[in-house]
Formats: sequence, C-alpha cells, structure tokens
Amino acid sequence: MQRISVIGAGSWGTTVASLAARSVSTTLWARRSELASAINETRENNDYLPGHRLPELLEATSELETAVRDADAVVIAVPSHGFRAVFKAAAATIRSGTPIVSLTKGIEQDTLATMTEVVAAEAPDHVSSRVGVLTGPNLASEVIEGQPTATVIAMRDADAARSIQDVLMGPTFRVYTNDDVAGCELGGALKNVMAIAAGMSDGLGFGDNSRATLITRALAELTRLGVALGGRPATFAGLAGMGDLIATCSSTRSRNHRVGVRLAEGRSLDEVVAEMRMVAEGIKTTKSVLGLAARAGIEMPIVEHVGQVLHDGLHPRDAVLSLMTREAKSERS
Repeated sequence: MQRISVIGAGSWGTTVASLAARSVSTTLWARRSELASAINETRENNDYLPGHRLPELLEATSELETAVRDADAVVIAVPSHGFRAVFKAAAATIRSGTPIVSLTKGIEQDTLATMTEVVAAEAPDHVSSRVGVLTGPNLASEVIEGQPTATVIAMRDADAARSIQDVLMGPTFRVYTNDDVAGCELGGALKNVMAIAAGMSDGLGFGDNSRATLITRALAELTRLGVALGGRPATFAGLAGMGDLIATCSSTRSRNHRVGVRLAEGRSLDEVVAEMRMVAEGIKTTKSVLGLAARAGIEMPIVEHVGQVLHDGLHPRDAVLSLMTREAKSERS
C-alpha cells in the first residue's frame, strides 16, 4: 500500500491520517480550502487538533477527486448527515477494488442505513467485501497524544483488512481485524446514544454505581439490537462494543457525554448544539436507533428515555426515575 486518502479533516479524520502518514503517503481532504492550506503551511490542524504536529507525508487538499484518485485505500471521516453526499461525489473516482473504511459512528436518519450500507447504495459495483469500518475506544485527542489504545478494522476481505492494519499499527495504537462488519459498525453507532445517557447521570451528580449500572444495561440493549440486525454477540463484548461504550460513557472528552452533562445542568438542546464545534453523533442517531428498534421489535428503554429528553422536553432526572421504576424483570430480558 503506497497511498491512503482520508476524507474529512475533523479531529478523528486528522488523527487517522496522521497515523497512516507515519508509513505511507497520505492525502487528507478538508471541505474548506483555507483549512487545507493552513495544514500544509503550518503542519498542524489548529481548528481541531491544535498543538499537534502532523507528519511530513501528510498532504491536505480541498479537491475531492484529487484526494481519492489512485488511492490504495479510502478512509471516510464525515458526519453521518453529510456522508452520502460526500461519498457520492467521490465514488466515480474510486476504483472498484479499493478498500473503503468508514470512521463514522452514526446512522442515516431518513433511511436508517449504516454508512457501509450507504456506500453499497451509492457504489453498487464496488467490491462489497472491501468495504468496512474502523472502530473502538478511540478518543482522537488521546490517540494523537500517543496514549496506548486499540481499535478494530472490520472488513470481510481479510487481506485488505490486514493491509490497513499494517499501515495504522504502531507502538501506541494496536489494530485488530474482525470480519463482523455489521456488529462492529452498529456497536460504534449505538454507543453514542448511551454516552448521552451517561453524561446525564454524571451531570445529575450520580456516582460510580449509577454509571456502572447504566453502562451494563446499555450494553445489553445495544447487543440485543445489534444481534437482531446481523451482528455476532461476541463482537459486542469486544473493542467495538464494550470497549467503545466504556470509553465514551466515562470520558469528559466525549462530545456525546458532554451533551448529556449539559442537558442535566438545565441547558436546552439548541443551546448545547450551538456551543459545540464538532458533531455529537448521538443526537441525530437516537431517532434512527429507535426506528431500527421498532422495525426489529426490540425494546430499548435507555434509548427511549434519551429520545424523550432530547426531543420531548423530559428532564433527565425524571428520565432516571422512570427507568428505575419500570416493571421488575429478569436481568436477561
């Protein structure tokens, strides 16, 4: 593998581009030409990762076709609400056998499609086994700082997965492979909703018992839905499920967690969104997850209550009371 293209110059896209550029030529696409120019001139992405010098093998551009042309792998780090439009614009330039990796942990609202399903819809002739995701407990700011962590590259073509594994693997970033694309992708998307719930718990002043209870029951919910939609149970006990869930539900660096904290403090959703520079996927994903759950006939009480807080005006404290006073059940239900 000689060149990788990363589409999306936010914090996570820039971080993954930086990891790749340690060993191969890497092109980073930024929507804004001024950001691309600034990255090339200063070797930093001051908008999203200030203070972190980027490798010399990384070059930024705002020309999408230039970014993906002749790339040996294309990595897409665009928020879910803009993913389809950006990929559609790039699809004709991407060779049919080129590995495509989504970093986006979200579900499209109108169609309830995952990002790999969006790729399949917009590029039906692309080799499907070479479309996958990268996911795990990967907060961009910690990864770029060189703090040890691990991730999963999920792709059915094992050789393609290993080629990307080889490029991204490093002394502080351990990469595993997995062929359960559906499970890994759903784990990454569903956990963002649960992180909002965890932020609400923390914002209300609840402690470790409450957080542990929430994370455990959240894992049960996302596993039920993930398995119903084609994922394997073991996947949700791994990095793409439990690992990502713990990190996002526990970290003050998590955007979705911060949303929950602010809501518990009495801020309106509009105020919270206005204060944020980057997208918190869990806000948009909540309705999509509820739609998927309804379609699959799966009960997801935590997600339901997050949705009521986000969109129906329910106060987080009342959501907690409602969850705690539900009918007594077996832990396996």
